[in-house]
Amino acid sequence: MREIVLDTETTGFEPEDGDRIVEIGAVELINHMPTGRTYHQYINPQRSMPQGAFEVHGLGDDFLRDKPLFATIAQDFLDFIGDDAKLIIHNAAFDMKFLNAELGWVKKPLIAMDRALDTLAIARRRFPGSPASLDALCRRFGINNDARTLHGALLDSEILAEVYLELIGGRQPDFALSAKSNKSDTAGTNTAWRAAPRETPLPSRLSAEETAAHDAFVAKLGDGALWKRLG
Repeated sequence: MREIVLDTETTGFEPEDGDRIVEIGAVELINHMPTGRTYHQYINPQRSMPQGAFEVHGLGDDFLRDKPLFATIAQDFLDFIGDDAKLIIHNAAFDMKFLNAELGWVKKPLIAMDRALDTLAIARRRFPGSPASLDALCRRFGINNDARTLHGALLDSEILAEVYLELIGGRQPDFALSAKSNKSDTAGTNTAWRAAPRETPLPSRLSAEETAAHDAFVAKLGDGALWKRLG
């Protein structure tokens, strides 16, 4: 199964207001594991960068001036994500809104919304009432994001890939299913694991005084006491 973990950086919040994509980063997963294949592209937005957006990702006018236009890179991006790979995105509605706006402006096919899997929605279902930002999820799962001093599409995609694997059950997402399958395969057979007895029993950790106190306590319980039956 092929999945693409994806992130964008933009000039603002609304393509309808003239905001544009300035960076796309994506990481390929096969059967939930990174393959090492990535896509990364800076894009000239053909407009100035608002100060608020610059403070988020650090991509300014001078840096982006010589980068390609979206029209130039659109097909390469579509070729990378393919026709049917699931797109793993944090706050998917935001990125999909921008990607489809950009694709529409250059007369390229739009991406179906049902291809997007929103990790923000997954996190909110799993941890209701808790912070669900990428940084908060890194803290929850113990994922090192020290390099994330500013937002960056490729770095955020790489971090999100780790977060996604944790959200779906850790780095072995099929383990629970496999365990359940193995359990059903052995149903009705006496194959339950049991610890073998030690050749040499471990010495008691009780002192002589503690043993005497325990024996005195059990003696007061009468002959039907569980401790006496076990002894």
